[in-house]
Amino acid sequence: MNELEPRLFGYIWRHSKRDQLLICSVVVASLPFYFASLDLPRRIVNDAIMGKAFAHGENTSSFLEFTIHRPAWLGGGVLHAFEGFQVSRLDLLLGLSGLFLLLVLINGAFKYWINLAKGALGERMLRRLRFQLFTLMLRFKPEALREIKPSETATIIKDEVEPIGSFIGDAIVVPAFLGAQATTALAFILMQNVVLGLAAASIVGLQVVIIPRLRRQLLKLNRERQLASRMFAGRIGEVLDGIEAVRINDSGRWEQAEIGARLYSLFNLRLQIYKRKFMVKYLNNMLAQITPFLFYAVGGVFALRGELDVGQLVAVLAAYRDLPPPLKELIDWDQQRLDVEVKYETIAAHFAPQRLRQADPEVEGAVPRLGSPLAAEALSLRSPHGGNAQSLGSFSLPLPSRIAVFSPGSEIPHLFARVLTGLHTPQSGTVRIGGHDLATLPRAVLSRRIAYAGAEPTLFAGTIRDNIVYGLRRRPADGVPVSGARERQLFEAMATGTEPDSLSGDWIDLAIPGVADLAELDRRIIDLLSQFGMKEDLYRFGLSAQSSFQTESDLAQRIIAARHSLRAHLVEHRLGDLVIPFDRRVYNVQASVAENLLFGLPRVPSLVGRRLASEPHLRAVLVRQGLLDDLVTMGINIAGNLIEIFRDLPVGHPLWRRFSIIAPDELPEFEERIGRVQQHRSLRHADTEAFLALALYYVEPRWRLGLLEPVIMGRVVKARHAVEEALNADGEEAIELYDPETINCRSSIMDNLLFGRINLTKVHAEAQVNRHIHAVIEEFGLESDVNLRGLDFRVGNKGQSLAAYQRIVIDLVRSLVRRPELLIVDGAIERLEGAGLHGTAQALFGFDPDMTVVAVVESEAQAQRFDRILRLDPGGSVAIEDRTGVARIEALPEREPRRASAAE
Repeated sequence: MNELEPRLFGYIWRHSKRDQLLICSVVVASLPFYFASLDLPRRIVNDAIMGKAFAHGENTSSFLEFTIHRPAWLGGGVLHAFEGFQVSRLDLLLGLSGLFLLLVLINGAFKYWINLAKGALGERMLRRLRFQLFTLMLRFKPEALREIKPSETATIIKDEVEPIGSFIGDAIVVPAFLGAQATTALAFILMQNVVLGLAAASIVGLQVVIIPRLRRQLLKLNRERQLASRMFAGRIGEVLDGIEAVRINDSGRWEQAEIGARLYSLFNLRLQIYKRKFMVKYLNNMLAQITPFLFYAVGGVFALRGELDVGQLVAVLAAYRDLPPPLKELIDWDQQRLDVEVKYETIAAHFAPQRLRQADPEVEGAVPRLGSPLAAEALSLRSPHGGNAQSLGSFSLPLPSRIAVFSPGSEIPHLFARVLTGLHTPQSGTVRIGGHDLATLPRAVLSRRIAYAGAEPTLFAGTIRDNIVYGLRRRPADGVPVSGARERQLFEAMATGTEPDSLSGDWIDLAIPGVADLAELDRRIIDLLSQFGMKEDLYRFGLSAQSSFQTESDLAQRIIAARHSLRAHLVEHRLGDLVIPFDRRVYNVQASVAENLLFGLPRVPSLVGRRLASEPHLRAVLVRQGLLDDLVTMGINIAGNLIEIFRDLPVGHPLWRRFSIIAPDELPEFEERIGRVQQHRSLRHADTEAFLALALYYVEPRWRLGLLEPVIMGRVVKARHAVEEALNADGEEAIELYDPETINCRSSIMDNLLFGRINLTKVHAEAQVNRHIHAVIEEFGLESDVNLRGLDFRVGNKGQSLAAYQRIVIDLVRSLVRRPELLIVDGAIERLEGAGLHGTAQALFGFDPDMTVVAVVESEAQAQRFDRILRLDPGGSVAIEDRTGVARIEALPEREPRRASAAE
């Protein structure tokens, strides 16, 4: 996609001229009807009401007569195209009034179509602009990405282009439409009386000249506000990215002070804008009201003198009524134009061509292999953090090979690794593989043949599977049937210049990993994750996955069978007391009060979390069962104990995680509530809800506060049936009940296997139960199903739900599943082996003998495991060694980079 036009109107005309001209042609077609609606009030007053058409004693007058007066240069004369109908005075009045109403409807229909068309045009252009900016964002050079804050770019694409898109639909149509209306009204007034017309024209001239001049200062203020708002958004994003540092250093108050200062600056700017804006509005309204005064005064004098009849005066006043609104909107349009032009120019500067890489050409067919060797010519690298450029000279390495890049304490190996994958631009020189200059290689070829796995990978919110197959989503499969809705989507995509591809299509290119179907791809992914140390993690993720399958399925039946087998295993090994099963007649002390009340898990959002405490049907049951007061009292005692525990503890203390029912920022609120209890003041409804929520999520063995009495447990069990009936009273099954012969779709696979809770009062209970769970999973062939569910584990924002080593492994597998010709491993091996995942390098070497591995290593011992060692000395020498010793030491003279010939 091309770069942005430097000027807004150039962009508008380039992408919307056909639509703009179509709407303008409809505007022109509407003018005769608008003019006729201005003239009709004069005829109604003069001919029908005042009786001018019957002044000579006629009983009838022509209605709908259509005559054409030929100009003198055509010979003059009158052509009667239609004689009309002869009607009485009353019929003439009703007929003219009906015609006026018809013209009002026609003009309204024109306005409706014009406004709808320009609104749709504006939305299409906004979609085009946003998509174009997103596409340009993908082309930012590495050095540009280092100086651009992501939140600023996101603010531009999301918010700053909004007024531009709204204006684009109005850019040409509004001045044409409003200008034509104002000109028509002014011309009509001049036709009725020249003096009144000139008076109106003079006031209009003052408005057109003075108001825009006064608004110029607003442009400067708006531009300052836009830049300040963008920097404000960038600062908030920066604080959010570094929120851990803010908390660790307790610098929240300083950050609040800085944000407060920025908000004050924004407030001052906006206040200045409001003052000038409303001063201009006052002046504009005052000028607009002077004209009616002149019409009433001067027009009235003319009417008294007989120089202007009453019908003409009424028509002039009616016409002027339609003059100020379009003038005001024209002046507003001019102000909006100036403001939007400034916004557009600042956006165009943000996406300036010098910040962008060249657009990659489309690569059709199979992507060619790069070949051998890997050669650098007069290569010089500069750190993005400053400093002098480091010259590496020229060197060459045969491929495929296992290459360690090593330079103790230097940043050069990392820069070289990023150069190979296009993430860093050399200061000078070139890097070639098989004669292909990596700097000019299309991204489709570079990303297909070269993969990069770093020590700090980027993961996206989604599942493990989504992140691993991310590099396989190149283009959707062909031959997808097109529905009616899809046809509409394609039409809009073509109209707005956006991507016509459908997300619902099959995007995963199975030819890249070389598998037959998605099932084989899943098996390949699981195998790779297992090779790189995530086998147990994947298994654990799978056990914690929700059991979103029907009881009738084969998998569900095997899980139910495994459930019974697990229970038998535990009893057989005299470990039956390690799991407390769910029993409708017994309170499960390892489950929460809420789970015991529901005897299941909620299906509807209103029963999830603290919202359960505010559910009216549940509260009514608790009142009838005599439980509400007891549970609220229990919640008060829980809150009092937690306040005593947390009062002097720092936020990061482990006890906060153990008693996670109260967040640190909620503690002052609960202190106020406890204060009201101690002062014997009446509790608010919100207080009882908060205390009830604490009680509902209380688990005695976990919190050990000694607050759950046997009497309350008995009442909870007794209330189960009433709770079920009350919550299902509206006809929906609000609770997924526990049943030993069915799968609970709201529970995890682990919980469905246990059908109970692990008894944490027993020593090593969890470890022993897990061993038996693993045994029954193998017995019933569930391991592959559990691992598949593990691929559905959601990694969280930027992978924050995962450990650091897990993020690195997923990124590494994402690279390997693409079967690259060259894999760059930038610091990942040390991180993984430092986390206890030894053998990472050997697993990489055994993946594909034809794949080159270039790894940045930090130690001599790591480097010795590779076929070749590329030692990059910042002083200017390059040594290439193999396992047998030094093969070649190069201190080559600096050469000019080879220039491409015309033939190339």
